[in-house]
Amino acid sequence: MENGKIKVAAVSYLNTKPLLYGLQHSLFQHEIELSVDYPSKIGQQLIDNEVDVGLIPVALIPKLSEYHIISDYCIGATGPVASVCLFSEVPVEEITGVYLDYQSRSSVALARFLLKNYWKISPAFLRAAPGYEDQIKDTVAGVVIGDRALKKREECNHIYDLAEAWIKHTGLPMVFAAWISNKELPKDFTERFNEATGMGTNGDVLQKVIEENPCDFFDLNKYFTQHISYILDNEKRKGLKKFLEVLKQPVA
Repeated sequence: MENGKIKVAAVSYLNTKPLLYGLQHSLFQHEIELSVDYPSKIGQQLIDNEVDVGLIPVALIPKLSEYHIISDYCIGATGPVASVCLFSEVPVEEITGVYLDYQSRSSVALARFLLKNYWKISPAFLRAAPGYEDQIKDTVAGVVIGDRALKKREECNHIYDLAEAWIKHTGLPMVFAAWISNKELPKDFTERFNEATGMGTNGDVLQKVIEENPCDFFDLNKYFTQHISYILDNEKRKGLKKFLEVLKQPVA
């Protein structure tokens, strides 16, 4: 905490806009210091105690010495998520190499698990740097997430949705990111934080979120209502528990 404010970090992608609306459009904004960046960076900030709360990739939870899920809202999916995908010019069985998105931890861990256990292939994993999306060609595929994935959908012959594959393999929803604190926070704060993070996820307020974030490469109403599932319900908590168990398995 700094100057009496709780430091909050969140992912900067379009899919977080509904979760951030209540933090940015209420008196609650005066109690927090909000910053946004890509997922793996804000996760590291929470690990390093540079922030108090983060909407972080759930793959980073085991790296925290202490953690608390402080919101009933998340970045989750109960079907195809559209923005976390394996992109390829060839069918999955012909893939020989895969670029892993440097912006994500959860999606990379999920991709490794699915390639081995669901698609049952063993490609070479390649280090990705900014601009790697343009190197997805021939038999080299790539995991791309977030807004860049939505833009990439029109370019590749084969798109494998990682949330959809996880659900088919496990029978459980997928949780990509959740609101996590690295310390116990006052109950009054977490109750109001929970309410604020859910404010923009449905109804007329969601339509305001869409209006405030014009997008010319994907239908945001469809994205927010059909692809992203924001409520962290019991089934998603089961999916999250399963994914955390997967993370304990040896990496291939």
